[in-house]
Amino acid sequence: MSGLDARDQSFSSCADAPLRVTTERTEASTSKRPQSVQFRSQEEFYLVESDDNADVDERDGKSYRTEKARSWSTAGSVLMYRLGASAFILAVAVPLLRGLLPFQHGSAVPIQPVSGGPIPPEIARRTDPDLSKRSDSPTDICFRWAQQSAVVNGTLYLYGGEATTSPSQTSNTWNNDLLTLDLTQTWQIASPSLTGLAQPSGPPAVALGYLWNSYDSLYLYGGEFSDSPRESPTAFSLWEYQLDGQQWVEHSDPKTSSGESAPSNEEAVQRAAEGAGVSVPSLGRGFYFGGHQDGYTTAGWSQSVARIYLQSLLEFTYPGYANDQVTALDNDQTAGTDGNYRNITEGGLQSSAGFTERADGVLLYVPGFGDQGILLALAGGTNDTFTQMNNIDVYDIAKSSWYKQSTSGSYPKIRVNPCAVVAAAPDGSSYNIYMFGGQALQPAGNQQQYQDLWILTLPSFTWIEVDMSKQSVPYGRSGHTCNIWDGQMVMVGGYVGDQLTCDTPGVYVFDLSSCEWVQEFTALSPGSDDDASSSSGSDADTSGSGSSTSTSTPGNAASSSSSSSSDSKDADFNSTGSNNPLNQQPAQLANASNAGGLEGSYGYTVPQIIIDVIGGDKSGGATVTTPVVTATSGPLATGKPVTYTVTNSDGSTATETASSNTNPNNSNPNNPNTSSSSSSSSHQPNHPNIAAITVGTLCGLLALLAAYLAFCAYLYRKQLRLYKHHVLLSQRQARGEKLPAMAGLAIAGTDSAVDGFGRKNSSDRRGWRPSGVGGGAGGSGSESASYAQTGSSSDPSGSRGDGGGGVRRRSSEEGGGGGDSTEDLLGGSEPTFVGVLLNPRRSLKVVNRD
Repeated sequence: MSGLDARDQSFSSCADAPLRVTTERTEASTSKRPQSVQFRSQEEFYLVESDDNADVDERDGKSYRTEKARSWSTAGSVLMYRLGASAFILAVAVPLLRGLLPFQHGSAVPIQPVSGGPIPPEIARRTDPDLSKRSDSPTDICFRWAQQSAVVNGTLYLYGGEATTSPSQTSNTWNNDLLTLDLTQTWQIASPSLTGLAQPSGPPAVALGYLWNSYDSLYLYGGEFSDSPRESPTAFSLWEYQLDGQQWVEHSDPKTSSGESAPSNEEAVQRAAEGAGVSVPSLGRGFYFGGHQDGYTTAGWSQSVARIYLQSLLEFTYPGYANDQVTALDNDQTAGTDGNYRNITEGGLQSSAGFTERADGVLLYVPGFGDQGILLALAGGTNDTFTQMNNIDVYDIAKSSWYKQSTSGSYPKIRVNPCAVVAAAPDGSSYNIYMFGGQALQPAGNQQQYQDLWILTLPSFTWIEVDMSKQSVPYGRSGHTCNIWDGQMVMVGGYVGDQLTCDTPGVYVFDLSSCEWVQEFTALSPGSDDDASSSSGSDADTSGSGSSTSTSTPGNAASSSSSSSSDSKDADFNSTGSNNPLNQQPAQLANASNAGGLEGSYGYTVPQIIIDVIGGDKSGGATVTTPVVTATSGPLATGKPVTYTVTNSDGSTATETASSNTNPNNSNPNNPNTSSSSSSSSHQPNHPNIAAITVGTLCGLLALLAAYLAFCAYLYRKQLRLYKHHVLLSQRQARGEKLPAMAGLAIAGTDSAVDGFGRKNSSDRRGWRPSGVGGGAGGSGSESASYAQTGSSSDPSGSRGDGGGGVRRRSSEEGGGGGDSTEDLLGGSEPTFVGVLLNPRRSLKVVNRD
């Protein structure tokens, strides 16, 4: 009897019956299994025993064999069947009764209806339960792209995306692989330190989503499901990967909360894909900007309905963190175990017509501007329209508002799916965004993958293209991920079109300080103090791990105030997983009251290509500290970047700068920035220095007074010289002597000024003025030139006549019928220094007539 026939049997009554009937398909003797198997009706199920001599009964188009019942041999056989039936009833009834008993703490499990259908062949053939262990994620692939990534304490995590194992593979590329790349060890790009973890059974296989990270967890948001073969998306759940326990936790049915610029409340959070994400663990938040929704992202969305593009900004507040922009978290409340969502749709320019929907861009966090830092949205677009990068969308986190900021210099071509990272100068005077690759979607069907690299330096907002003509540059690509650690950009995967047969292993490293693609990743921050000696001032007693998150306080974390000093700022500071778990610059280490600087920037120095544009040196000291194109709104218009003091190995300070802001929302007890440490007791509070402010103000006033006195002395000497010359000419004129010409000075009794060559001034003498203020020569009024000439008249007041074609500006000393003469200004008594001091304007008029 075959396994399939065995599934079709059912017990009947154990009482003696005259006949027992067995059902059998007439085609059972054939070896071919039917394509589908249907359940039979209840009337067709009987307890059977085979009998080759049974008669065949044709009924309803089906064949049945019958035989006479054989009597049971012994009464023990009957008892055995009855005991089996009783055991079966108990096995079914007891679990149901457990859920209904009043003393049980758990609720009863509802009984769900079962719908019948064809049994898949692979299930029909299975006889044993599947007890095999889930396999590890593969590291040996041909191509990998569209994955999600995050870095926590020296470990780069890669989740899902698409991957192929051969050049010809075109389907089944979606996966939920989970891999790690060790950044606490040095490795060659030909053999990166990749490790495949067990493939999870819960989180879906998605691509082009985002992996938010806190200091102890990863959060998988968004992404699209497979299109080959086509897979219908499930209802959205946020999946959390807890780093300590290495397990996945599902947070289902998430809802939004209203707040600043976010009217949506108690609405279901939907999945989106191809958006731009960023994690800000120091604030305890993750952001996801734009993206799209369609039949591969949203459950119940028909494939016949076109996709939509988004312009919203989804904010996720991590569990245990505060957020004063969310209504549900007022009064310093913190988010619960499921976190908190805010869908920002009305933030500043976000609701204006010029703020377009977009997908496939990048989103970057830059601290130091405003109370909580800013986000920058670069690149991206739809299938038809794209975002230019001469105007950058800037989001002020503390104000929940979007602004626009213009850039200077040549800027990159429009593109989608690039990757980018941000590095902080050692003193924080500049933040430099490195963007590589991407692709052009137009013209359709002829996409081009870029392999150029651009730098956007802040706060000047100047684009700089890196010359890589003499380097070995990776092939152009899109859909790749980039992360920063130890001042190096680690790039993984990417879609390269048909340029390569395979891109194995597909990991590349770019040295941000030298602006070069290199052949190895050089670890500067070991995962524990055992691997390298820590700083002499470090008092951390807990070591981190390269593969898990360290929750110890960074040893010797120094305040960023310019008035403080610490060994951690020395040039010989050695970063480890315990004294610098966030991989910050030595002068920007986090402490109990300050989130510190940008993560991943340890070891980074400003390259010469940037110094040539913004000034300073490799430690910072940028001289361009505001946007070249003046900001009109937002934190860039009202302040400069928060900067730090950098101490050289010889004890000298490289930069004397202001103190940084603290982070009032950093309330997670598991945050390494907020842990207590004895090293924090040596830091002085950042109170204002009243004495220094007073002395500085007095010195400034004295300097202004000295400058005014010097200016008045200059005017007095000039006016006195002119007065004496005027008196001399008047005396000689009274004696009837011939007078010499005097440049710019009208002699009493004459009606015109004489120049230094003895010629009268006329309207032919012209100066330059901006266009648009009157006309040019001849009074034509033309505004076509950038600048137009202005004429001058013989009016002794210096005003032009109408013949110059411009607007005549009247002097404040001018009367109604004519102008004052030079004699009126020079007449009277000899000028005195006190007179000039009290009325410098009149003396300035005399000097200007010279």
